[in-house]
Amino acid sequence: MLDYVGPAEVFVEANQAVDGYDIVLLSPDGKDVVTSLGSRVSVHGAAHEVGDLDTVIVPGSELPPHEFVRSPVTEAASALASRARRVVSICSGAFVLAEIGLLDGRRATTHWKFAPELQRLYPSVRVEPDAIFVRDGEILTSAGVAAGIDLALALVEDDHGADVARQVAQLLLVYLQRSGGQSQYSVPLRARAQPASIVRRATDLVDADPTRAWTVTDLARLVSTSPRHLARRFRDELGQSPSEYVTAVRFDLARMRLEVGASVTETAAQSGYGSPEALRRTFIARLGISPSQYQRRFRSALPAERGRRKGRAEFELAD
Repeated sequence: MLDYVGPAEVFVEANQAVDGYDIVLLSPDGKDVVTSLGSRVSVHGAAHEVGDLDTVIVPGSELPPHEFVRSPVTEAASALASRARRVVSICSGAFVLAEIGLLDGRRATTHWKFAPELQRLYPSVRVEPDAIFVRDGEILTSAGVAAGIDLALALVEDDHGADVARQVAQLLLVYLQRSGGQSQYSVPLRARAQPASIVRRATDLVDADPTRAWTVTDLARLVSTSPRHLARRFRDELGQSPSEYVTAVRFDLARMRLEVGASVTETAAQSGYGSPEALRRTFIARLGISPSQYQRRFRSALPAERGRRKGRAEFELAD
């Protein structure tokens, strides 16, 4: 069941940020599908009832491949794939793509327990048993169950960019690219001061130059008030001190720099930290992981910048 629910939820979450995906569940004959949990899933229609598609996703099955990789599943998958821009399989769904010839001469993966059989049955496929997912042109295959979420995040990034994919990963509490707690996934949010207040003027100064060695005295002088009064107004409007605000701005900036690929040393210098070690101590204290670990999990999942396209995600389900 997770083979289709996982990717579908990624696209649903992405729709909170972009008008990107219509989720359509299909079966070969339009009838309900019985999942591995024994529950029934109502579908929107039969495979032959839809027109041109953007993306077809074929989930796997708990049944042995020789039991579910057969007509009418293969006929439906072949018809859908012929009208799609890209075709995706989750877990043992790779056997369906291999059976209809889409993986001939291509790199592909599946769940590790199925990989030897996939290679044996379809020797023309270049099986990569250790991969989470494999992209070979517009054909994509993933390993088992939760790996479908990884692949779906990569599709969202492919379509709408790293920021949208990162937002979805944070909402779902999963890695964008596979220790610490949930705070590493949370979106940095800061309260905003009242537009006309001296606190807003002070925070605007900090936001414009976060690497400067700000002190309460400096900020108070620039907004024409006393340090004590400014600190009190910060507490009243933002619930934190001026120094805590500066720290939060620098930390958010450091996260952003790491997410776009800056080194730890560069990030420390560009975010106002005195040294990489100071940055490391801050990350450990706040997130429970190092800057390097954070970067490995949340930097871009794609090797290069890709165009942003609106897609239509279609699923074919088979019991």
